[in-house]
Amino acid sequence: MTRDLKESFSAESPPAPAALAAKVRTLAPSMTRSMQRVAEAVAGDPAGCAALTVTGLAELTGTSEATVVRTARLLGYPGYRDLRLALAGLAAHQQSGRAPSVTADITVDDPIADVVAKLAYDEQQTLADTAAGLDTVQLGAAVAAAATARRIDIYGVGASSLVGQDLAQKLARIGLIAHPHTDPHLAVTNAVQLRSGDVAIAITHSGSTVDVIEPLRVAFDHGATTIAITGRPDGPVTQYADHVLTTSTARETELRPAAMSSRTSQLLVVDCLFIGVAQRTYETAAPALAASYEALAHRHTPRPR
Repeated sequence: MTRDLKESFSAESPPAPAALAAKVRTLAPSMTRSMQRVAEAVAGDPAGCAALTVTGLAELTGTSEATVVRTARLLGYPGYRDLRLALAGLAAHQQSGRAPSVTADITVDDPIADVVAKLAYDEQQTLADTAAGLDTVQLGAAVAAAATARRIDIYGVGASSLVGQDLAQKLARIGLIAHPHTDPHLAVTNAVQLRSGDVAIAITHSGSTVDVIEPLRVAFDHGATTIAITGRPDGPVTQYADHVLTTSTARETELRPAAMSSRTSQLLVVDCLFIGVAQRTYETAAPALAASYEALAHRHTPRPR
């Protein structure tokens, strides 16, 4: 995709009603406090807010009509009328389902059985939110670029670097040349070598990790197709991304840092990317996978005693 067409392709269509709550959870941390009040109100009481005019919602949240409209647009809707329709749909969706039985934060005194239940619920919610908010048009474009890439470089630090390594080893097993970079200096010096036909993937939950943004910028400037996997679709990393794949995270708590919840959603996105690439390259991917399984088979056979 040419850079001139980037804006027209990167604009997301309005999220489906079921994805609205996920969108709020993803974008709320980057909103102003007044916009957060609007977002929290519509996510917390979609049925009640759907019945309000733009003036009524502004009065309810102690904000202005302009803030309500800006919030609606940031959430992906052309205007407040479209947001109200989505709120009505979300209310109907919630009424047809069942309320979750586990919502409390993990505390230092929780028995291990409660920790398991709470973590499982949070993980499930994170995966559901990510799936609901993932732009499949952007994902399809990223898959198409990676499937035909001469070379794929992947950038990530901390927990995101582990996700990058996971993606690289999966791609390598289907015969693609993929390099995960965790050293920021090596990442930049390798990015200088990328050209059109190559792909660079940046993984950063915050969207503002300098050590990840810098090599992606270099790759972008040298003509590579660039992909950002981030929890902040308005973050600085997206300035240098042809395709943006948005992740969602569970709420951060004292005993559940962002690195845990972001990793869960990032792994889902890279698995979707990998499966899409494997589908597109099936004629070569299937034999490559079979060969790798065969090469490792003897290591999974117990030795006789």
